[in-house]
Amino acid sequence: MGDWLLNLPIPWMAVVIFAATYLIAACVYLLVFRLAVGDRARAFKAFSPGMLPVLGTIFALLVAFVAVQVWNDFDKAKLAVATEATALRAVDVFAETLPDEQRTQLRALMNRHIAESFETIFMVPSVETTYISSSVVREVAKYHGNLTGLVHPAVAKALAEKFASGAKPPRR
Repeated sequence: MGDWLLNLPIPWMAVVIFAATYLIAACVYLLVFRLAVGDRARAFKAFSPGMLPVLGTIFALLVAFVAVQVWNDFDKAKLAVATEATALRAVDVFAETLPDEQRTQLRALMNRHIAESFETIFMVPSVETTYISSSVVREVAKYHGNLTGLVHPAVAKALAEKFASGAKPPRR
């Protein structure tokens, strides 16, 4: 089994496995009915209902094996993270016993190792769920900016009326 299947999200993995099992079952079904001619027809037709439980068992085993592989990979990753953290902690404790210059060099080396080992991901929330302070909203309204999507339309209307007096906002 290729790594591409193991790297899929679980729902997609289930869809791929189900589709593959369905295609295999369809091929077996078509093969049985192609070969079911004459006297063999009765024998094949009696045999084909017995295939469904077998194919169901094969599908269940395939899903179980994939699940075990995913769980094993997770356990290996968790163990690797724990080992790495323990090693870094041990080096940090050791660094405390060194003179200042060597401690600084060892910690710089550790930081370089950490920077190369980890990937930082910045997740930006959607506009609807982003926090925005009221002072920023007032500032935008004061300069007659567009508040669409930042506040409720009734709030935007009230702010527009408040700052529509014609007085120019103070310059900075």
